[in-house]
Amino acid sequence: MVHWSPFVMSFKKKYPWIQLAGHAGSFKAGANGRILKKHCECEQRCLSLLMKDVLRPYVPGYHGDVEKDGQKYNQMEDLLAEFDFPCVMDCKMGVRTYLEEELTKARKKPSLRPDMYQKMIEVDPQAPTPKEHEQQAVTKPRYMQWRETISSTATLGFRIEGIKKEDGTVNRDFKKTKTREQVTTAFHDFVKGNNDILKGYRARLKDIRDTLEISPFFKTHEVIGSSLLFVHDNKGRAKVWMIDFGKTTPLPDGEELTHRASWVEGNREDGYLFGLDSVLDIISSMVDSEP
Repeated sequence: MVHWSPFVMSFKKKYPWIQLAGHAGSFKAGANGRILKKHCECEQRCLSLLMKDVLRPYVPGYHGDVEKDGQKYNQMEDLLAEFDFPCVMDCKMGVRTYLEEELTKARKKPSLRPDMYQKMIEVDPQAPTPKEHEQQAVTKPRYMQWRETISSTATLGFRIEGIKKEDGTVNRDFKKTKTREQVTTAFHDFVKGNNDILKGYRARLKDIRDTLEISPFFKTHEVIGSSLLFVHDNKGRAKVWMIDFGKTTPLPDGEELTHRASWVEGNREDGYLFGLDSVLDIISSMVDSEP
């Protein structure tokens, strides 16, 4: 325990992206510079398959299950190991962040949710209808669909979840970052206008996109709630990884997704590649606009 305590003390410092994900309690420090993420059957299945897929270089290395303090964890590679005081950004990909089955389930029992009404009016007091104001509650399907329209999720196919700067400051206030201009401003602030870092990100994103287009795993899965994790440091190192596969579900045998087609309920299209095209287009425009 004496040996581990400094490591645990610096856990949030060492793994700053955990603060962005909004689920710090799901993680623990592991041995040999690995991290432990609370066990999730779905994510374990995906990571196991991804270790044998062409996407392997672009996802966290997976090292099987481990038990710690009576809790089961998925043991994963520390993506930040090679960086000094990294700047980190989490972008949630796709045109929706809920599974079709979640929407169907929520519709079957459309109970009124005062907590979701509160979340809604905190962001936009005008968002609820007069009836919803009167009830001081909204249904979950209504909240889920509204949530995607206030950020860039529905229009650009991705949204910024959080940014952590090298000084440790964390900003998760991007709920209403919706337009291409607003996103560009946030990206610019994230890289401090460093064109070399932008070029590094652009190259990596192009590699990811090329690989996604030939990946057997990607073609046959609905990828929901997954993020691209951007990491760079003051030495000019810049990398991107795909993370979070807890809601990534397989399609029935023989079915495939384009990940670019418009989502119509029932077709399971997630818009992941549409979002990646948007990110790449914005970053390319930023690179090209530099003198």
